[in-house]
Amino acid sequence: MRITADLDRCVGAGQCVLTDPVVFDQRDDDGTVIILSTTPEDAETIGRVREAIRICPSQALALAEPGTTS
Repeated sequence: MRITADLDRCVGAGQCVLTDPVVFDQRDDDGTVIILSTTPEDAETIGRVREAIRICPSQALALAEPGTTS
């Protein structure tokens, strides 16, 4: 699995960072998401990433499953 972010869509709400600060951060200048770890490996982290994707107000985050292009 690989986490991706559409930086053009990101509005800097920070919900992803609140959900998992180990995986997500924000740029200081505009609040745009920074992905610190693009490949979550354990089930707990994957669950938090899925939650961050679900609650992202701009739907800027995605999780590409193996064998897909997203």
